[in-house]
Formats: sequence, structure tokens, C-alpha cells
Amino acid sequence: MEKNLAALILENQELQQRIRPQRVEFYSINFNNTLHWQPGRVGKGEDITYFVQYKVYGQSSWKNKEECWQIHEGLCDLTYETSDVREPYYSRVKSVSAGVHSNWTISCRFTPWRETIIGPPSVTVTPRNRSITLKLKAPSSPYKRKKGSKISMAYFYHLLYQVFLINNLPNEKHKMLVYEGTDKVFKIENLKPGVSYCVVAKIFVAVLDRSSAYSRKECTVPL
Repeated sequence: MEKNLAALILENQELQQRIRPQRVEFYSINFNNTLHWQPGRVGKGEDITYFVQYKVYGQSSWKNKEECWQIHEGLCDLTYETSDVREPYYSRVKSVSAGVHSNWTISCRFTPWRETIIGPPSVTVTPRNRSITLKLKAPSSPYKRKKGSKISMAYFYHLLYQVFLINNLPNEKHKMLVYEGTDKVFKIENLKPGVSYCVVAKIFVAVLDRSSAYSRKECTVPL
């Protein structure tokens, strides 16, 4: 009997370690903050459920994320639980299989303001006489004002826009920086009429020394 009990305890301990979630990490784009993790060494057909908790750094007690309690997916949206973007947070995940609970696996400290990836601006181009007018718009955060409109990422950072012009002449194709600044409306002049030009833009945040990806390429033909 004692041997059977000891074997059962050992088996449960091995299962606890085997199913423990791995690589618990935050991924954040424009303050859409999602916790991701990898499963442990889960056997084929093994039923695994996950439980997620979070807290602000320095707090003693953890809070359950109800929508991510006893779930099967390997991710959990914590956008609104981490909405004070300058606060540092932790999250942790445990798994359960066959009534056996793993230990918790804790994420690294996550501060949204420092770690979120800022997306590219949207760009609208309008052809003019030998010129192009561009309208730039910063991406939106998921957070809303009292009236319901989403708060721009420009509210949280000083954004610098960088605009690049691509001409499509067969012998001159190249990308050239034509504007760097904070203006949201910009005009590119002295272009050749009837020639196709494309523009891309990105955002630079000096305080983080970080650039966004390039925007989608937008093309037009000056009049």
C-alpha cells in the first residue's frame, strides 16, 4: 500500500512538471496586450486546461482572469487588466490534467508603455498638380474616451513621422526620405505629371529609440 501511494505521488509530481506551461510572455501591439504561452510536454489526446492570474508589480495578491479560467487556448487577452500603461505587471499560468495541477509559471515583468510595439501610420494620398498631398494618421489604442472614440497612440508618445517617396520610372526606381516631422498633412511637390509615385511612412519614437514597421504602400499619379 505504501509503495503504491509513493508511486502515485511520484507519478503526480512527474505529471505536474511535464504539463507545466512554458515561455509565458506578453505580446503587445498598440497596447493590445496578450499573454501567450507554450504547452508543456503534453501527450497526444491529453486534455489540458489553463488558468491565468495577473497583478501589478508590488501587490501581494493575484487576481483571476475570469475569461481565461479553465481554458484550452494558449493565449489570454489582458488588454484591460493592464490599461495603466506605465504600471509594471506580472501574469502567471498553470495547467491541469487528470485532476493534477502544475505549478505556476510566471511571466517577466511587463510595462506596456515601454514594451508595446507601435504600428505604422495609415497614409492617404491625393494627387494634385505636379504634387501629392499626404494625410498621416497614427494607429489607435484599444482604450476609449468617454464619448466612445478610440484614443490615438499619439496621446501616449511624441511621434515623429518619416515619409519615403518611391518613383516608378524604369531607370530611376528608388526610395527617398522626403519628410520627417510631426505634421499630419504633408505635400510632396515638383513631381512629374503622368508618372506613378508611391509612398510609405513609418513612425519613430525617440524616447524609446524605436521605429514602427513601414505603412502599406500607397500609389498615385500627379495631375
